[in-house]
Amino acid sequence: MAKVTEVAAQLAAPVVAQKDCTLWDVEYVKEAGTWYLRLYIDKEGGVSIDDCESVSRAVSDLLDEVDPIEGSYTFEVSSAGADRVLRKPEHFAQMMGREIEVRLYRPIEGRKDHVGVLASYDGGDVSVETSAGRVVFAKKEIAQVRLYVRF
Repeated sequence: MAKVTEVAAQLAAPVVAQKDCTLWDVEYVKEAGTWYLRLYIDKEGGVSIDDCESVSRAVSDLLDEVDPIEGSYTFEVSSAGADRVLRKPEHFAQMMGREIEVRLYRPIEGRKDHVGVLASYDGGDVSVETSAGRVVFAKKEIAQVRLYVRF
């Protein structure tokens, strides 16, 4: 049986594309006893609240019709955000050369958070260029990678 996120992505992708957006990611998580199905969308020039509402209405109707998820859940549609999480190989390919933050499970050099320019991605291993040179983080060490936003 396919994962909930895969089924939701297959159902949502054509609808999201019709709304001139792209589907960045899908997550299905349990938080405080409630299941959440979240779609993260992206759009050239940025995602508006109207984009989220339009996608939400159309995909919600489709989910109600197909009913691929057993039990109750809360459905949300959101922008991927400026500090979006990178999970898939295509995310890393798209963001090559951009500044990212790598969050680790355990500290390296006394820190869990490392910022640098994304230099390569290979099967989950992430290389970044920092002022100290190139640093490679193994997939098993990485808790999360996201775009880094400077203020």
